[in-house]
Amino acid sequence: MNASSDITSQVPDGGIRHDGGTAPYPSYDDLPLWVRHGVWWQVYPLGFVGADIRPSGPRRFGDRGLDSLIDWLDYVRDLGASGLLLGPIFESSTHGYDTLDYRHVDVRLGGDGAFDRLAEACRNKGMQLILDGVFNHVGRDHPAVAAALHEAQGDLRPEDDPWRGLVRAGRDDQGRPTLDVFEGHDRLVDLDHDSPATVRYVAGVMNDWLDRGASGWRLDAAYSVPPRFWSEVLPQVRARHPHTWIFGEVIHGDYPAIVEESGMDSLTQYELWKSIRHSMQTANFFELDWNLNRHNEFLRHFVPQTFIGNHDVTRIASEIGPDMAVLALAVLMTVGGTPSIYYGDEQGYVGVKRECLGGDDDIRPKFPDSPDRLSRIGEPIYRAHQDLIGLRRRHPWLVCAHTEHTVLENTRYRYRSISADGTHEIAVDLTLKPSPRVVVTDGHGGRLYAFPA
Repeated sequence: MNASSDITSQVPDGGIRHDGGTAPYPSYDDLPLWVRHGVWWQVYPLGFVGADIRPSGPRRFGDRGLDSLIDWLDYVRDLGASGLLLGPIFESSTHGYDTLDYRHVDVRLGGDGAFDRLAEACRNKGMQLILDGVFNHVGRDHPAVAAALHEAQGDLRPEDDPWRGLVRAGRDDQGRPTLDVFEGHDRLVDLDHDSPATVRYVAGVMNDWLDRGASGWRLDAAYSVPPRFWSEVLPQVRARHPHTWIFGEVIHGDYPAIVEESGMDSLTQYELWKSIRHSMQTANFFELDWNLNRHNEFLRHFVPQTFIGNHDVTRIASEIGPDMAVLALAVLMTVGGTPSIYYGDEQGYVGVKRECLGGDDDIRPKFPDSPDRLSRIGEPIYRAHQDLIGLRRRHPWLVCAHTEHTVLENTRYRYRSISADGTHEIAVDLTLKPSPRVVVTDGHGGRLYAFPA
């Protein structure tokens, strides 16, 4: 698709905030200080430590816990990242998304003490910690599910039962109890998002972990939760933690409307993720340009959370190869958004997601005990990450930047990234043939980065 190049004329005089007020094009100064400079290293903790994901017996602690990440914080800092974006850490039956207890860290990750040690280490290094809140559903063995099934069978729970009202159970035509489940997964039972008890419970959990040392939240499967639920929960969280940052996992839909109706600060920019990969895979930069135009539109309303890899998708190096993965990273680091790097991508890790039992294992690997045990094969792409993250950190206005293309062809794409106030810009020149290449220059044509060098 070939969109108009006149992006500058589309930059709005005003946008709509989630609190209902009006504001200029999202401002660098409107974001919390730790977010406006943020680049996150995303980690799937159960995989990182080598925990038993599908235990055949009781869940047990191995030889590494969540606090084993402490030995990696200097590596994260040297990469250029400013904090950790963790996958699920709470007590769960298997992979972390089938929660058993939101109040405690999984025994396989070393329990609550391991979290406290990691949070303290992050705080001492000036690094932030964002947690994964799986509040759409719980595991089948969560006590709230048992409470709902008892009530459906006529066994009314006491008024002070802490699990009453969190899950809704019905009855089928034969009088048997039924449960709402997440996307057909029988072991993942939906929370009752119409219940005031669920609102109170989730707000309490979020506040308690922010009290304990977290800085923000990723809301898993936020696309499945009614926005009105978050509009009731999040004001209670922000009343106690006004500088927190909360974004939702949203794969598709009306992004600005979801942000406004829910009160979330941001959401995952899956459209951009897909177009970066696919445009390079198919030699069609028109697709990327079309989506960057949409990205400009989103930036009128909020600053998206951006990425080229995460715990749910095939590795970028497996999808398009290591050289084009550097080009993808260059796009990520030079357009508006708050970017994250999925652990291992900075080392050129490969891995393919499959639709089967254990199909995520390849993309959620165990990491070595310390950075000095990494293979040196990954050093070149690690250096590319350092250089491009460093470029972004030296131009923090990029978090709210909009883009406009100056060259648009199937295999060549040149765009300008321009600050929200129009006073700064850089140019990015991407070429796929005869071989992948990217050059980034400043507003005066001075070279800031080139790959290959």
